[in-house]
Amino acid sequence: MSSLVLISVLLLLSFHSSNAQPNPGYYPSYQFKPSQFYRAFLNLWGPQHQTVTSDQSSTTIWLDRTSGSGFKSRHPYMSGYFGASIKLQPGYTAGVITAFYLSNNQAYPGFHDEVDIEFLGTTPSRPYTLQTNVYIRGSGDGRIIGREMKFHLWFDPTAAFHNYAISWTPYEIIFFVDDIPIRRYQKKSDSTFPLRPMWLYGSIWDASSWATDNGKYKADYRYQPFVARFTKFIVRGCTSPYSQRHCRTAPSSPSGGGLSNRQYMAMHWAQTRHMVYNYCKDPKRDHSLTPECWN
Repeated sequence: MSSLVLISVLLLLSFHSSNAQPNPGYYPSYQFKPSQFYRAFLNLWGPQHQTVTSDQSSTTIWLDRTSGSGFKSRHPYMSGYFGASIKLQPGYTAGVITAFYLSNNQAYPGFHDEVDIEFLGTTPSRPYTLQTNVYIRGSGDGRIIGREMKFHLWFDPTAAFHNYAISWTPYEIIFFVDDIPIRRYQKKSDSTFPLRPMWLYGSIWDASSWATDNGKYKADYRYQPFVARFTKFIVRGCTSPYSQRHCRTAPSSPSGGGLSNRQYMAMHWAQTRHMVYNYCKDPKRDHSLTPECWN
């Protein structure tokens, strides 16, 4: 056995035997200086439910019975690295969605692309669910083909800020939590990958019909306001096909392409220990339109 293979095996065994967050060996969230809020974003809705710190490093948005709130990037992007540190509200948050995502729904209503990081609200003593999802050209035929993977995190996301990010290249999408890659979605064909520009969004809203236990628990406004805090915005995107060959975004790995062996093992740790739903493993799903599941 070569020394490289032996090291990989030992690292994998150590990840399996430990509940502690592994060292992925690379930290893309530290590659760039954070963006000021108003240089990167505009208010989208609910301006009275959004505050920005005087140095523009952070924003707080909240939901009550009158409105939620959201913000949107000033520019659309063809690819890039998009991250933020987020702190969620403790207690009863059933039915409430806090989201950080890419989308072109406003440009292509009913036929849009979307890449989601969503926190599904919960009830006291139960963990938040982090849902990642990918939509390709929306639901023009009346069906929404989601690609959900869900996780229960290895920390309390209400106790402190943690970093969440999406790396989107012409070939793959990688989701990160505190620089641990938790999911890699590869391009299999043009029909299963987002190819059109998308904007970056953050929002908090009432999704009582489905967010918590498929709608069993609703938003309860006796606990309002429901608050989400965002800081350390990293918005490094390519704004056109031409700029994809020239603009500099945070690479997802030390080599600038794919993931390193150490990152793969960290992702394996996250998925084997903390993933609670994988659409490819759901026998109730029709996988005829999700060819990435066929293997």
